[in-house]
Amino acid sequence: MTKAELVEDVARAAELTKKDAERLVEIVFESIIETLNHGEKIELRGFGSFRVRERGARRGRNPKTGDPVNIPAKRVPYFKPGKELKELINQDTAPASKQSDTSGFGGEGSGENTPPIL
Repeated sequence: MTKAELVEDVARAAELTKKDAERLVEIVFESIIETLNHGEKIELRGFGSFRVRERGARRGRNPKTGDPVNIPAKRVPYFKPGKELKELINQDTAPASKQSDTSGFGGEGSGENTPPIL
């Protein structure tokens, strides 16, 4: 889903104009960014939580030259899904039979004997 699609969904669900829905989405994003920028955690019950994690300095390698490179410490945003969100995402997930497998891997007549590249 893109931001534009999210705006359309909000406009439709809340019976708002697209302009008003876009402003609402912007306000929510700005609030999340500002809160994280201050190092605070955001908890949305039933959905998940946003927080900032410190990523320590480390040594890496320049992919072109192979030379070692110092990578500085930095802060990165992190989202942890809540229990309810995980359950909703996985509620329809059950062991699939060969007939319902739509992955194109290993099903009857697929001719595929190699696993998909992840």
